[in-house]
Parts: sequence; C-alpha cells; structure tokens
Amino acid sequence: MRIGSLVKTVGQEGKEKHLPTIERVDCSECGGTMIRITVGKETPHPNTVEHHIKWIALFGVKGGLAVHVATFDLGPTFGHPKVAAHMETKDFAELIAVAYCNIHGLWENSLSL
Repeated sequence: MRIGSLVKTVGQEGKEKHLPTIERVDCSECGGTMIRITVGKETPHPNTVEHHIKWIALFGVKGGLAVHVATFDLGPTFGHPKVAAHMETKDFAELIAVAYCNIHGLWENSLSL
C-alpha cells in the first residue's frame, strides 16, 4: 500500500470539514507572500481532545518535487487549525497542504501559483 492511497481530497469531504484551504496573501510586512491554511474554513473542524487536527504540513512543488516548507504541530483544544507561513513563492508552481485529523486521517488540498 502507498501512503498516497490513504490521503483524502476534496471529493471525499464529510460532515465535518477536514480539507485544508490555502490562501495566498501579499505581505508588505515581510516583503513576500503570506500563505494562510485553514482546516474547516466553511464549517469549523471540532477541536476537542477526542477529535482534532493534530498537524498541518505545507509543501511547495518545484521541478516536479515536493519541497517541505513548514509543519505546524497543534494541541487539541488550544491549537486552532488556522496557520500562516511567510515565504517566497516565485520558485514554486503549486503549494500543497496536508492536514492530519486524529480520527479521520490525512487530508490534502493544493493551490496552483
């Protein structure tokens, strides 16, 4: 089995929203771009000890390879699944966010640049 076959995407969304939404925002403060990732943007994801988003990882696609940009480790009840990374995006063709729900597994979404 390959891990890719276990990653869920937009077509598999359920009652709670697990899909990471990626937004690109120009950032005059940092002289680059801010990437905002929200899990459950339309319908908030539960944030309890029993059911929560544990982590969110951000990758950039460069030359057909995934390049790790950032990982955000979230604690249940305190760490809400809305994060931001300041970065330079000019070398990337696409951004991919992967989120891990402790009950429903891995969820992925992408943004073409």
